[in-house]
Amino acid sequence: MPEPVVRSARAALIEESVAALRVGLVVLGCDGEVVLANPAARRLGLVRAEAGGLTPHSVLHTLGCRVTQPGQQRDVDLELNRRDLPDAAADGPDRLGVRVHLVGLAGGYVAMEAEDVTEAHRVARVRRDFVANVSHELKTPVGALQLLGEALVDALDDPEASRRFAERIAHESSRLGRLVTELLELSRLQGAEPLPDPVPVAADRLVAEVLDRTRTTAQAKQITVVAEGEHGHTVYGNETQLATALANLVENALAYSSEHTTVTVRTDHRADTVLMSVIDQGIGIEPRDLDRIFERFYRADKARSRATGGTGLGLAIVKHIATNHGGRVDVTSTVGVGSTFTLRLPGRPPADIAVEHNPGEIAEDIGQAEVQPGAPAPRP
Repeated sequence: MPEPVVRSARAALIEESVAALRVGLVVLGCDGEVVLANPAARRLGLVRAEAGGLTPHSVLHTLGCRVTQPGQQRDVDLELNRRDLPDAAADGPDRLGVRVHLVGLAGGYVAMEAEDVTEAHRVARVRRDFVANVSHELKTPVGALQLLGEALVDALDDPEASRRFAERIAHESSRLGRLVTELLELSRLQGAEPLPDPVPVAADRLVAEVLDRTRTTAQAKQITVVAEGEHGHTVYGNETQLATALANLVENALAYSSEHTTVTVRTDHRADTVLMSVIDQGIGIEPRDLDRIFERFYRADKARSRATGGTGLGLAIVKHIATNHGGRVDVTSTVGVGSTFTLRLPGRPPADIAVEHNPGEIAEDIGQAEVQPGAPAPRP
């Protein structure tokens, strides 16, 4: 093969390879002109097309001027405003994190490799916030236990005061234990552990189990919990996790509802999706809080949440369980009227799973089940 043809083929291969890179690659000349830029660099907003050709981002031009010797290297982390980047994806966060590695080349050229680190920055920020939140949440009950312990020691000669302090210690200990348990559960759900092999789970059995689990709390607040909707549906996943998710939604509804109201657990389906909704007549959620209530430790009503012993992790656990099962959780709410949380779970079995039971047999276990104040719930 003639040498010119070989060189042309190699040049085409290099150009194709550079264009296929996921990282941005830019080469600037000694006057700051763009000699080479691949599509990834354009998507990151490092260069833009103008009438006179490609123009580098002003930050790149400034950085390039600081690399003046062949072999000289610099590493810089940038945060660019996505609205100023016409070729950047429009559905991302407002700020785009970019890590740039610059290398000086002979002849005054500068090569730049750029990587999108927006997600890495987000994860780091979430971890920092998580550590700060955990520290704060643990500090409150631990501090209370310390003070109550000291008060109990000082009140040994007063049986009534001793009993009162002991009850408070038991309450704070329970809260601390619940917080640690939910932290461990959330950490496991967010970790690398794969979801156990999904198995068919009768939706009726989940509802019956959750009604029984939350019966005592409902009776104490004189709230009626009602099961309605369709019967005989099956969801697929881990039964323990699914029961935890549904129970967390019911417990959340009970916590934010007043006495003599009703909480409804309703089962429906849409195509291959089973919908399990928890509908309350509680205080409702402000629109500004709806996008954040599934975040760890976020509380729309901080005072009420702490008064009810909430950890701020229950809804985050629901979200991750739903996601791990290939589903999601939605919420609609009207302030002063109530809220509806809906678990949307796959109702179609994976290819390698055979249905081992007739879900219709379990419908009789729940029927039109209700939990009335002072009455036991039906058991699965």
